[in-house]
Amino acid sequence: MFDIDKWQEIGSTIKKNKLRTFLTGFSVAWGIFILIILLGSGQGLQNGVVEQFRADATNALWIYSGMTAKPYEGMKAGRRIQFTNKDYEETKRKLDGIEHISSRFSLRGDQNLSYKNEYGSFGVVTVHPDTEFLEFLTITEGRFINQLDIKQLRKVISISPLVQKALFKEEDPIGKYVKISGIAFKVVGIFTDNSERDMQRVYMPISTAQQIFSGSNRVHNIAITTTDISVAESMVLEKKIKQQFAARHKFDPEDRRAIRINNSIENFKRTMAIFSGIRIFVWIIGIGTIIAGVVGVSNIMIIVVKERTKEIGIRKAIGATPLSIVSLILSEAVLITSVAGYVGLLLGVGLLELISPYATGDFFKNPAADFNVAVSATILLVISGAIAGYIPAKRAAKIRPVIALHSE
Repeated sequence: MFDIDKWQEIGSTIKKNKLRTFLTGFSVAWGIFILIILLGSGQGLQNGVVEQFRADATNALWIYSGMTAKPYEGMKAGRRIQFTNKDYEETKRKLDGIEHISSRFSLRGDQNLSYKNEYGSFGVVTVHPDTEFLEFLTITEGRFINQLDIKQLRKVISISPLVQKALFKEEDPIGKYVKISGIAFKVVGIFTDNSERDMQRVYMPISTAQQIFSGSNRVHNIAITTTDISVAESMVLEKKIKQQFAARHKFDPEDRRAIRINNSIENFKRTMAIFSGIRIFVWIIGIGTIIAGVVGVSNIMIIVVKERTKEIGIRKAIGATPLSIVSLILSEAVLITSVAGYVGLLLGVGLLELISPYATGDFFKNPAADFNVAVSATILLVISGAIAGYIPAKRAAKIRPVIALHSE
C-alpha cells in the first residue's frame, strides 16, 4: 500500500538538502547520458560503414588482374595477366557455390553522352546481367541488361536518374536513343544505387562494348557473389580461384601480385566484429560512469544516516521496525537514482534525435539509441539505486535506540 507519509518525509529531506541532492542526481544523470550518447554514436558510425558496404554485395569476391612478381616455368616475372571471356565462362562453370557472376570490360574515363541538344559526361560500365545483384541496383523503370542483350550484341543501356535529368529533363527516356561516342544506344531501363558515385554511371552489355570499342575478348575484372559462407570458407574459395586462374594463365598460385581478390565477405564480417568490440568497450565505459554516480548515491545515503541517527533512534524507541527504516532509506536512494537516470536518458535520447536528421555523412549516419538498450539502462539504474541505498539502510536498521539517542 502507498505510504504517503513516507514519501512526504523523503520529499522534505530532499528539499532541505537541495544542492547535495542535485549534485548526487547529476552524477547519475551524467552517467546514463554518456552511455546513451556513446551507444548512439557507435550505432551511427556502424550505420555509416554498413551503408558503404551496401553499395556492393557483402558476399562478393572481386577478382582483378595484375602483374606476376615471380618467374614461373621458364617465364620471367613482370608479365601482365590479361583476363578474357574464357575466364568468365570457366569461373562460372567450374566454381561451386556461385550465386551471381559478372565480368567487366573497362572504358577509360567518362564518355560523352548526348540526346538531341543535351550533353553530359558519365562513366560507362560494361557488364553482364548479374551486376544488378552485385551492385544492389534497384530498377525503377524498364529493365536491366539481360542475356539476350549479351547474346545478340544489342546496343542498349540502363541509366540512372542523374543521367535522365541531365539528358532528358522531364521527358520519359525509355525507348529513346542516346549517342555514346557517336553511336546510338537504346535506353531500356532506369536504376537507382545506394552509392552516389555509382549514380554517375550507365550500364551497357559487355559483349556489345567489346565489339564496338575494340575490346576483342578482353576482360578487366570478374565479380561473383556466393551463398552464405563463413570467412574461413571464403578464404578456401579464394584459394580455389587463384589455383584455377594460375592454371589458365601460367603463374605461381602463391604469387600475390598476379591477381588480386577483394574479399568483401571477409572485410564485412571483420568490420562487424570490430563494432561488436566497440559496443562492449562503450558499455564498459558507460557502466563505469554509472557506477561512479551510484557510489556517490551510496555515500550520500551514508551521510544521511549519520545526520539522522538520533531521529532513527527515536523511531525505533517508539516501535519502528527495522524494515520500515530500511524502506525509508532505500526509497530515497531509488527515487534519486531513478529520477536522475530518467532525466539523463531523456537528454541523451533527445540529443541523438536532434542531431540524427543532420548526420547523413558517408561514415556517420542516423545515430540512435536502441529502445531495448534504453529500457535495460533504466532497469540497471533502479537496481543500482536499490543496491546503493541498501548498505546504509541496513546499517541504520541495526542502530540501537539507546546509542542513537546519545548521538551528537
